[in-house]
Amino acid sequence: MAVRTTWKIVHSCGHEVTHDLSNRPADRRAGFARWLATKDCTDCWKAARDADTESKEEWLASKRDAEREAAVAWAKQFDMPQLEGPEKALDWGERSRHQLMTAAHTALIVEGTWDEADWVELEEKARSITRAGWWIDQRDAEGTDVLELLHAATEQDRSTENPFR
Repeated sequence: MAVRTTWKIVHSCGHEVTHDLSNRPADRRAGFARWLATKDCTDCWKAARDADTESKEEWLASKRDAEREAAVAWAKQFDMPQLEGPEKALDWGERSRHQLMTAAHTALIVEGTWDEADWVELEEKARSITRAGWWIDQRDAEGTDVLELLHAATEQDRSTENPFR
């Protein structure tokens, strides 16, 4: 006897929908059917997503504005240079630089063993990188990696014309 391919699912929204699960391996259909039952049906999911889009966009815009303000204030306070690059990358680069340098300060000074003299040297290297794209490219790096990343970028600067400015 073949494992069934059609399942009637009562979704968490209360709607009953018949799903064709023949595109799934036979041994995974029952588990997927149980999982589907914990989710809204497709129509309810789409309606909720579409209704909430505006508030998500407003929230994201508000969050980006707050991040931008914090990054600009930080750059001014620590005498960081303006970043260079395409207009649409500048804000993102500023936010990325701020977040990465803040993570580095926490990891190396607050939680680590660095002193202020070590940090001043790192800040000087950070000031030499003015290309917004470089900071964006490093946005997922760990705070503890900043020294190595900056060292690699500034070493390349000494051997060739600086592609990071």
